[in-house]
Amino acid sequence: MLGITQSAALVGVDAHLVQVEVNTGEAGDPRFILVGLPDTAVKESQDRVLSAMANSGFRTPATRTTINLAPGGLRKEGPAYDLPIALAILASMKKCEDAELENFLIAGELSLSGKTRPVKGTLAMAMLAKRLGKRGLIVPTESADEAALVDDVAIYPVASLDEAVRFLNHEHIIKPLATNQSSFFQTPPESQRIDFSEVKGQQAVRRAVEIAVSGGHNLLMIGSPGSGKSMIAKRIPTIMPQPQIDEFLEILSIQSAAGTTLSSDNRYFQRPFRSPHHTISDVGLLGGGSIPGPGEISLAHNGVLFLDELPEFKRSALEVLRQPLEDGQVTISRSAGKITLPCSVMLVAAMNPCPCGYSGDNSRECRCTVPQIQRYRSKISGPLLDRIDLHTEAPALRIEELRNSQPGESSEMMRARCEAARAIQNERFQETQLASDRCNARMSHSQIRKHCTIDKEQGDLLQQAMEQLSLSARAYDRILKVARTIADLASSERIETAHLLEAIQYRSLDRNLFY
Repeated sequence: MLGITQSAALVGVDAHLVQVEVNTGEAGDPRFILVGLPDTAVKESQDRVLSAMANSGFRTPATRTTINLAPGGLRKEGPAYDLPIALAILASMKKCEDAELENFLIAGELSLSGKTRPVKGTLAMAMLAKRLGKRGLIVPTESADEAALVDDVAIYPVASLDEAVRFLNHEHIIKPLATNQSSFFQTPPESQRIDFSEVKGQQAVRRAVEIAVSGGHNLLMIGSPGSGKSMIAKRIPTIMPQPQIDEFLEILSIQSAAGTTLSSDNRYFQRPFRSPHHTISDVGLLGGGSIPGPGEISLAHNGVLFLDELPEFKRSALEVLRQPLEDGQVTISRSAGKITLPCSVMLVAAMNPCPCGYSGDNSRECRCTVPQIQRYRSKISGPLLDRIDLHTEAPALRIEELRNSQPGESSEMMRARCEAARAIQNERFQETQLASDRCNARMSHSQIRKHCTIDKEQGDLLQQAMEQLSLSARAYDRILKVARTIADLASSERIETAHLLEAIQYRSLDRNLFY
């Protein structure tokens, strides 16, 4: 007898339909045959499924059984096929209503006892179920929260194989999970909240951070050890505007495909902050693997990618970031396939001015030789620096500043100004489809000509700065984008000379340090 269920396979961050076909009662020795390009985890599913069925009170097939995962050319990986395979076997044995099965997409791992375990990618599966017009999605209880964020598709959480069978046989009622019941709309607990008021001094860095967040610009902080660079970077998401629901679904779809949402520590309505260690590989940063998956730059989509100790990263790892930072997406080609992942990130980098960290510090003496400093700074290429809009110095704090008990300006106050500037940009770029592209940093050349006009005197000033600082044509455009953001923060219709001068000075520091 034949039993059929519908499931899904993840390719990058998208789900593709997989049909699970089971044929029992075949002549021959009692054994299982699994076909359809499965990986090792899928091949092992037959042992989990048989134990789960037996411990759930169901008789296992005593005949030759063939399981086919179609289409055969699409590679299947992971334990998410346990539940659809078990239900297809039971349907072929007339223990489950096969007429109901075609109305649902099903995914879930099974324990030997028959209990369900969470699987990754259920958000993408819910989107697929919506596109296919399915009645709903049947997934483990722990994976239902993220899937419930998709409108117009019912999410049915099941805790065991037995519960899923009784639901399909109309013997047990399961209420679909409502969107407002999802735990992903909660805010972080008080113990995990951080605020810019905890940062002492560093007014110039605060200003640069506010400009960077307001326009979605990349930022480089250069300063001595202990000056607060990492502390400031970790607080940048607290002043970023709250993500819109479509932005949050983009964030969550990537996190779900990578499996990070399986931990309850990551289930908060906030922008991502990723801080990979400097020993990370090219694949870990950009994405890839035998079956291509998201890397750190995609996991930081619509959020912050923080690279601490920037010169310590492998040069090859840094160079692969150049094109994705420009395009807002990364294409990964492997023998298993080719995928394109979004990676619209705000890059925040931090570094010391020299190997010992104290070059230019008035309170400490630098022990580095000139060749050592040159080798250290030359690890960062000019093309990568050109893609970082703002370069700011984070000087070492004085003892008086550290002892000051007066709290600094809070994240809430800074976020209000950033949101006001972003509101201006949302209005300006309202024809842009993606919410992540409605910021000054993502302006095209035609938009720069339209929204970043300057008069002849300002043009001469910018030309003089370009010649003195030996800046590239890319830097020219980025100065205008930053100047437009500074004007937005000042609620100015046009770019004033003061706005342009401030934008220029954020490009001068790297030339003084690196050339």
